[in-house]
Amino acid sequence: MMPLHCGVEGRKMSKGTIKKVAGPLVIAEGMRDANMYDVVRVSDERLIGEIIEMHGDQASIQVYEETSGLGPGAPVESTGVPMSVELGPGLIGSIYDGIQRPLEKIMESTNSNLLSRGVEVPSLDRDKTWCFEPSAEVGSEVQAGDVLGTVKETQVVTQKIMVPYGVKGKLKRITPGNYKVTDVVAVVTDEDGTDHDVTLMQKWPVRRGRPYKEKLPPDVPLVTGQRVVDTLFPLAKGGTAAVPGPFGSGKTVVQHQLAKWAEADIVVYIGCGERGNEMTDVLNEFPELKDPKSGFSLMERTVLIANTSDMPVAAREASIYTGITIAEFFRDMGYSVALMADSTSRWAEALREMSGRLEEMPGEEGYPAYLGSRLAQFYERAGRVHTLGSEVREGSLSVIGAVSPAGGDISEPVTQATLRIVKVFWSLDSSLAQQRHFPAINWLTSYSLYLDGMSAWFNECVEPDWIKLRQEMMTLLQDESKLNEMVQLVGMDALSAPDRLKMEAARSIREDFLHQDAFHDIDTYTSLKKQHMMMTMVLDFYKLSLEALKKGASVEKLVAMDVREEIGRFKYTAEADLDPVYEKIQGNLNAEIQRIISEKEDF
Repeated sequence: MMPLHCGVEGRKMSKGTIKKVAGPLVIAEGMRDANMYDVVRVSDERLIGEIIEMHGDQASIQVYEETSGLGPGAPVESTGVPMSVELGPGLIGSIYDGIQRPLEKIMESTNSNLLSRGVEVPSLDRDKTWCFEPSAEVGSEVQAGDVLGTVKETQVVTQKIMVPYGVKGKLKRITPGNYKVTDVVAVVTDEDGTDHDVTLMQKWPVRRGRPYKEKLPPDVPLVTGQRVVDTLFPLAKGGTAAVPGPFGSGKTVVQHQLAKWAEADIVVYIGCGERGNEMTDVLNEFPELKDPKSGFSLMERTVLIANTSDMPVAAREASIYTGITIAEFFRDMGYSVALMADSTSRWAEALREMSGRLEEMPGEEGYPAYLGSRLAQFYERAGRVHTLGSEVREGSLSVIGAVSPAGGDISEPVTQATLRIVKVFWSLDSSLAQQRHFPAINWLTSYSLYLDGMSAWFNECVEPDWIKLRQEMMTLLQDESKLNEMVQLVGMDALSAPDRLKMEAARSIREDFLHQDAFHDIDTYTSLKKQHMMMTMVLDFYKLSLEALKKGASVEKLVAMDVREEIGRFKYTAEADLDPVYEKIQGNLNAEIQRIISEKEDF
């Protein structure tokens, strides 16, 4: 059974022969009846490929498998349909390659750890049965996107069986029971009297975004529990973010933290062109990570797509589209989906290699001229939307792409093209990583363009002064950067007392607030309530100390207060103990400030 096909009717098949082979690029002649982006089978080994260019009766095909041994004259057959993915029960917890071949099933069928050429294994298990529970009634009018019933896919995820796109009419038959993904569970009769069978599985072409009713404004944050993200550079639900950074700056740990803690129902993780050992770590760690919301394994709500750097380069280019189509499918059910792409730089390198083999005119640094538009097509599929269907259902797809610029140079084309598209930029800094400051997101160069739109949400749903406190913290951090230049020239002792206090307050923001231990049981996640308390304590220390300075208090005594240690350790306070500990620290802060002021007055 072929895993790559489409929900549309197949066109006329076309057969040709190989004329030329250049790595993953195969030129075939006699393909006049074929179409762009058709899936083809190459040679007697039936290697999977896709048509990416047509010249007369010649088709340029990118082959998703190793092409060694192919030669002129070998047969090429078009399937007549575009590359598509299978969508239905069985996706969650699966590990696929870049073209949705199930790696574990392939390993079982071939008894090999290596990916065999020409192997044909269906993307969704054809033998497993699923319990289908109808929610729609016979005789009701249904349209594309309406939920006909549900399947309990994992202990965490219930998959909704929806009317396929393009189908509308009266529900003629629907039956509960245990079914395979290819079994008919319902029949819809359209206005012409034609019956349409509905199975548990749908198919969708990967290069076409799934439709929705309307896109909603990005004014609700995707809460991640990571303080530097939620407070300083928040990401909206349905938003797009880029995480560029050099080797060793913590991109993968940041993505793991977001996958584990972000308020997303489903996680799709694409390992695109990463090193094999790094992808192995991900595959080993994700099943062991405990989902904090449910207590089960994180794999109970995760789909992994593994396309390592030693796999065929053409499949790397396809992996991004495979991943985002699966993510859109769960978005259409009304779920909040977070997609992690690690990394789009490797994907762009695959584009560059295929473009070179096609002898296209190269752009900057050899990348194709259409690099920016391809990146835009990918990121623009993110969004918070009202899905298709007669009932109002809201789903969101947030896309977080890691970028791996060579040598950490973010002026290179992939990073720059990405930054022109995404609205959030988390700039990972190798110097911060070397200082063991994690997450190593540079607060001076990062930004979030969603902040203005989400200000009302933070002020209404968390605390009325959230945005005001956030701005005060950013001002202190920026002032510290300017003062640091002076300190390096003349030393800390040359600063005025208010400036020394400002430097100490900024240090407290950096060390007590922005620094977060991903491997600490409590500090790994911080609720918005706790983040607000931490902001308040750090800024209260600065404001009260500034008032004390005006009354003649000693800056040395203010900086050396014992309560500062309590403020620093507040991040290790459990959620259940927040209120009493917070009240105690605030009381101690006020008492110590008053004591220092009174000592000055006594003197």
